[in-house]
Amino acid sequence: MAFTAKDVQALREQTGVGMMDCKKALQASDGDMEKAIDFLREKGLAAATKKSGRIAAEGVVLAYNDDKIGVLVEVNSETDFVAKNQVFRDFVLDVAKTIAQQNPADVEELKNMTLSGSDRTVVENLQDKILQIGENMNIRRFIRIEGTCATYVHGGGTVGVLVEFDASAEAAATDAFKAMGKDVAMQIAAMSPLYLDPASVPAEVLDKEKAILLTQLAEDPKMANKPEKVKEGIVTGRIQKYCKEVCLLEQAFVKDGDINVAKYIENTAKEIGAEIKCTGFTRFAKGEGLEKKEDNFASEIASMVK
Repeated sequence: MAFTAKDVQALREQTGVGMMDCKKALQASDGDMEKAIDFLREKGLAAATKKSGRIAAEGVVLAYNDDKIGVLVEVNSETDFVAKNQVFRDFVLDVAKTIAQQNPADVEELKNMTLSGSDRTVVENLQDKILQIGENMNIRRFIRIEGTCATYVHGGGTVGVLVEFDASAEAAATDAFKAMGKDVAMQIAAMSPLYLDPASVPAEVLDKEKAILLTQLAEDPKMANKPEKVKEGIVTGRIQKYCKEVCLLEQAFVKDGDINVAKYIENTAKEIGAEIKCTGFTRFAKGEGLEKKEDNFASEIASMVK
C-alpha cells in the first residue's frame, strides 16, 4: 500500500514521533496507519494511547437532562462564529428536547420527527436555519439515556459528557450526588477515559497491549537474560498501569489524587447512605474525526487578483 507525505505528517500528529521514524514505520507496515502506530509503539517511540486527531469541524455539543432522561447531541456548523449564534444554540436545544421526548432510533429518524416547540419536522427547521444563518449545518450524532445520569459541557460546547448511574431517586436528588455526578463528568471531559473499568476492556485490546509490551521487552538488551516469570510480571504490572490510565473507575480522581474515581463514588454513597454505581458514560468532543475545509489564504488572494 503506497503512502504520501501527508500520511507521514498525519502519523506524526497522532503519535508525536519524528518524521523519519514515521516514514520508516509506514514503510514497514506498507502504508497501513494502524499497523504503523503499533510498529512505533513496539519500538517504544509512541505512547500507549494515540493523541486525538486535530479537531477541525465547528459546531456545539449540548447536554440535556430532565432528571429522567439524559441526552447528548452534537450539531456541526461551518464556523465557530455560527456555533455561538443564539438562534443556532436554541435550535440545538430543541433538537435535544425532541430526542428526549420522542426517542428516535438514529439521526435519520430524528430528522423526520416534529421538532419540539414546532409544527414542522426537524429537517425542515434545519433547512430554515441554514437559509437564515447562511451556513451549512448538520446533526451528526446523539445518545439518549433513560434513568439516573449526570451531564457536563465544557468550553461552551467543545466537549460534552453524559454519565450513567444506578441509584435511587432519593439518592439522586441529594446535593452530594449532584456534586459527585458533575465531578465524575468533569473527570471524563478532562481525562478522556476509554472504558468504564478493567472488565470493560475488550480481550483483543488487552491481547494487543500484551503483544506490544512483550515485543518491547524482547528488543530490550537489559531484559534478554531475564526469566520469563520476571517478564510476565513486568507485563502484568504495565497492563495494570494501562488500565489506570484508560479506565474511568481506575483513574486517579483529579480533585484528590490519593483516591481513584471508584473510591470517590463509594465515599459519596457512604455519605448519602445509599447504593450508587456508575454503569457507563459517553464523551463527545466537537468535530472529532471530521475534516474541515482548509482554505489557502494566499491562493485565494492570488485567484482574486488574476
